[in-house]
Amino acid sequence: MELHDKERKDSLYYKRLYEGIKKFQTNEFIPRQQFFEDLGHKQNPHTLFIGCSDSRVVPSLITQTFPGELFVVRNIANLIPFYKKHSDTYLATTAAIEYAVNQMNVSNIIVCGHSNCGGCAALYQDKELKNLPHTRKWMELAHPVKKIVEEKIAKNKITLEQRSLITEQLNIVEQMGHLLKYSYIKKRVKDGNINVMGWYYNIEKGEIYNYDEKLKRFIRLE
Repeated sequence: MELHDKERKDSLYYKRLYEGIKKFQTNEFIPRQQFFEDLGHKQNPHTLFIGCSDSRVVPSLITQTFPGELFVVRNIANLIPFYKKHSDTYLATTAAIEYAVNQMNVSNIIVCGHSNCGGCAALYQDKELKNLPHTRKWMELAHPVKKIVEEKIAKNKITLEQRSLITEQLNIVEQMGHLLKYSYIKKRVKDGNINVMGWYYNIEKGEIYNYDEKLKRFIRLE
């Protein structure tokens, strides 16, 4: 019975995807066919959006941008690998950043974290990550954040209830720090040719907070 219910749900989800394609072609593509034909020949994104893979985070939705405007990189917990001039490994996020900045010449980079982030929560769930070795390895990029948060809790500077929010926001700041160690980005920031922003997206309230470097805190965007 349970298997039958799952198969029925899977069939409904597939049908929904298929119907979505038809609606896109009818309601979006045909009325704006010239736009998509032009877009098919080139792209000129103005912003590199580095966000979490979480299904609730939809970059074009929260920024209300059109196809061709955002060059999007998504991974678990919106992490950014440490900069290496040369590497013999396959680095998807690093390659995408490199391509967006050096080839697409984007003017902005947004590092966007969000509320109720499963990746950030996983930092404190060693048992759950036991069978997810690649995820566990990936989350090492956020270990400095975990250390800071645990020290704050130990010193009673924050409560256990505040852990999720503080971790999610500190992680954005940490990853921005990683990003600014990329030599070609650091130079462009210094020359005023690129803006680097840290955003925190509160899903349940639909609010976006921007990190203020001078104030060292997140300010809600009105």
